[in-house]
Amino acid sequence: MKLIPLPAFQDNYLWLLHDGQRALVVDPGDAGPVQAFLAAHGLQLEAILVTHHHMDHTGGVDALRDATGARVYGPARERIPEPLTRLAEGDAVEVLGLRFTVLDVPGHTAGHIAYHCEDVDGTPLVFCGDTLFSGGCGRLFEGTPAQMFDSLAKLAALPGDTRVCCTHEYTLGNLKFATAVEPGNARLNHYRQQCESRRSHGEPTLPSTIALEAQVNPFLRTRQPAVAQAAHAYHDATDPADPVAVFAALRQWKNEFR
Repeated sequence: MKLIPLPAFQDNYLWLLHDGQRALVVDPGDAGPVQAFLAAHGLQLEAILVTHHHMDHTGGVDALRDATGARVYGPARERIPEPLTRLAEGDAVEVLGLRFTVLDVPGHTAGHIAYHCEDVDGTPLVFCGDTLFSGGCGRLFEGTPAQMFDSLAKLAALPGDTRVCCTHEYTLGNLKFATAVEPGNARLNHYRQQCESRRSHGEPTLPSTIALEAQVNPFLRTRQPAVAQAAHAYHDATDPADPVAVFAALRQWKNEFR
């Protein structure tokens, strides 16, 4: 099974998974790169998985559905163009011989979902949209800090070797912020150097893993004393013993960070 991050727009990845004959694509905001890849490799698109309603994740859905007959799956509580199969936590999708279980992960949007597969060629993966990024997390456009905190905790509880297939190449910016929060984190500093090298060679930084994110991502490390104290220093009303308050302070800090 081949996992391909197809670049689109300025920094999106349209994740494509294929077995040499059949394919699925996740969050195709632009049909063009997907159609070009399918044609170049002689693939039939069987399924389109959508995590949330933003146009950079859904803009190519109609064209791909019409051109290929692919079945569309998406969140139960968001406006995604019909026809599609609507999904919520506990539901499952079977495609390409794989079983994806659905997780509700609101925060970035109110009805955001993720797709987790326990075994793709021996290791798990999760298509998490704009909820979890490498070194960061999505902005809270429709949800609350408590919702996003819980959603990230749900993803962080997945097995450590789970590949994190998020949908934006935001890693270097996220790691710059993470270093400001936790400058003494040796694993973070090493990972940042690795990612800078990859990007300098035109390579994607993704996928990451859950285990790696637990070591470097401040939004998953709100109970770490250094992270909690940094959030308190940014906003002195933040209770460093309250991980949701720490998360909220970090998210606001990241919104303003340059």
